[in-house]
Amino acid sequence: MRIITGSARGTRLKAPRGMDTRPTADRVKESVFNILGSAVIDARVLDLFAGTGNLGLESLSRGAQSAVFVDYSIHSVTAIRENARQTKLSDRTEIYRRDVYKALEKVIQDRRMFDVVFCDPPYNRGLAVGAAQRIDGGNILAPAGILVLEHSRHEQLPDSDNWLSLRVARCERYGETLISFLMNKELPNR
Repeated sequence: MRIITGSARGTRLKAPRGMDTRPTADRVKESVFNILGSAVIDARVLDLFAGTGNLGLESLSRGAQSAVFVDYSIHSVTAIRENARQTKLSDRTEIYRRDVYKALEKVIQDRRMFDVVFCDPPYNRGLAVGAAQRIDGGNILAPAGILVLEHSRHEQLPDSDNWLSLRVARCERYGETLISFLMNKELPNR
């Protein structure tokens, strides 16, 4: 696992010990960032269930303005701090050891908005849909923001009519993994 391109290109990232973290594979990450294109440049990024910090750090390396990382695991938070230091991107990071749902409530309370939100929860626990619905109802995404939701192909997202402001603009499958790109209903597809 490494940073693919940008200022920290080629830097290898450390993963926490154990099997609790399932980092996004480099080929999937490369595809996600090809789809996002210039959307990450100068973006405010939120990386939920951050694990190694892989997605947020890749964003920073590609020119994102800042990234907030949230994970409950002390091992993940330690790995994110080390990876941010190793990539020399620490100055643009905020790292929180916190339950993602509580973190989302704090973000909503503080009226913070993000241009790109990555959400990569453990599979098949209902966390993907739950987090996406909180983001949808919480005014967390900037008007032209994108929620990148990584989930199991066995976890189906609600129909467009069941979202307050978001819609699935694109969905890509990589084996057992689905990457859903959710955007404001009023925006055209990218």
